[in-house]
Amino acid sequence: MMSMFTTESVIGVIGAGTMGAGIAQVAANAGHPVLLFDAAEGAAARGREGVDKGLQKLVARGKMKAEDVEALMSRIQVIESLEDMAPAALVIEAIVERLDVKQSVFGQLEDICSEQTVLATNTSSISVTAIGSTLKRPQNLVGMHFFNPAPIMKLVEVISGLDTKAEIASAIYDLSVSWGKKPVHAKSTPGFIVNRVARPFYAEGFRIFQEGGADNATIDAVIREAGGFRMGPFELTDLIGHDVNYAVTSSVFAAYYNDQRFLPSLIQLELVNAGHFGRKTGKGFYDYSEGAEKPVPQTAEAAAKPSSVTIEGDLGVAEPLVAQFEAAGIEVIRTEGDGRIQVGDATLMLTNGQFSTVRAAEISNRNLIHFDLALDYAQATRIALAPADKADTKAVELAVGLFQAAGKAVSIIDDIPGMIVMRTLAMLANEGFDAVNQQVCNEEAVDIAMQGGVNYPRGPINWATEVGLSRILNVLRNLGASYGEDRYRPSPLLLRKVAGGRQA
Repeated sequence: MMSMFTTESVIGVIGAGTMGAGIAQVAANAGHPVLLFDAAEGAAARGREGVDKGLQKLVARGKMKAEDVEALMSRIQVIESLEDMAPAALVIEAIVERLDVKQSVFGQLEDICSEQTVLATNTSSISVTAIGSTLKRPQNLVGMHFFNPAPIMKLVEVISGLDTKAEIASAIYDLSVSWGKKPVHAKSTPGFIVNRVARPFYAEGFRIFQEGGADNATIDAVIREAGGFRMGPFELTDLIGHDVNYAVTSSVFAAYYNDQRFLPSLIQLELVNAGHFGRKTGKGFYDYSEGAEKPVPQTAEAAAKPSSVTIEGDLGVAEPLVAQFEAAGIEVIRTEGDGRIQVGDATLMLTNGQFSTVRAAEISNRNLIHFDLALDYAQATRIALAPADKADTKAVELAVGLFQAAGKAVSIIDDIPGMIVMRTLAMLANEGFDAVNQQVCNEEAVDIAMQGGVNYPRGPINWATEVGLSRILNVLRNLGASYGEDRYRPSPLLLRKVAGGRQA
């Protein structure tokens, strides 16, 4: 079938802010003539100038040729009125997040452009179905959600409203691929994929902090250095802006009829109420004022290296630790067992979502110490440990010395169910499975979206499968038992996968 769009197809972009100008750059870079419009006087010209300045910096660094920049810029034409959008085969709006404004603009475009013109909204939170409800040709409307900065971020969520023609969504998907993007299909539901599945990344970190499990600098460090994420939840929300992040969470929470999974954080609300929005105001979870000291993560002092360690059974995803212990010159003794590490009187087990103290009582072992999940135990530079309340100091020191010998900084955190990385992954994967279960998208789309849209080190479903879905399910059930809340209910699809024996 012939493609709906070619490089000769005129692309219209409405809104010349950072996102709109970035989308215009992407389309022009792919060879399309681009019409750029903004209702604010002079804004479109400034948006075009901003693109040019950014590209000139690439020329100065040898990343682009001057003649290529000149050719690209020649394809971006600033227009003065909406009527000038008439030649466009595709018009993408990147304007204010208000339903009435978007409906008005698209309604005007239907009278200006041809009946074949595709209309795309870059909305991150408004229902595509709702936007199309007042249009004459809602079948021509599709969501085309880029991520900031549009020229760099690969993901495009292609969102189908209730009336969107399948051929239109497919054409936008193919066009996105031709623009060098990684598109995913999704249905128009609150938060689409990324803004829905990402909620637990912030929520679980905030909750651990609120309950005194660890301070924000330590949580961020564990998420980065053990979990492999580029930023922790406190650093990231300071960067995004708490006004923005809290508003998105509140929007998703309300849209899902107050489902506790999306419950906003009271500590984040306090920051919003105080006007401490993060970097842009100079203060959020961290202080960005000149001369302010950034808090450092809690790190255990050096402890003696143990001479030997006993590995009882298979450690599963944590098995790479064994080679690290051996490389450190520690004698490793292997016996049968249920997957635990014994060093002196200390018993180390990967967190299962229970309090260490509760599990210690169940197995009659006061010196139980939970250790947290890592993306890659061989590469992780930090590990979190959560001793049971009655664990003695000597046992904790042995555990610290063991992991330090394996080359890891050790953060001792309070006994919190699921710890930090494990409960974050469990909730991310669970939300991903639930999006699939509710027919929003497929599993592959979840993983592509979370890696391409928010730079996760791995797709949460793929990562959870490697950890073991039965283990993830057990963590969720134990979190639910620990808190007595519906928030941690397992997705029906996860239950089905585990019952069906899905393996990594």
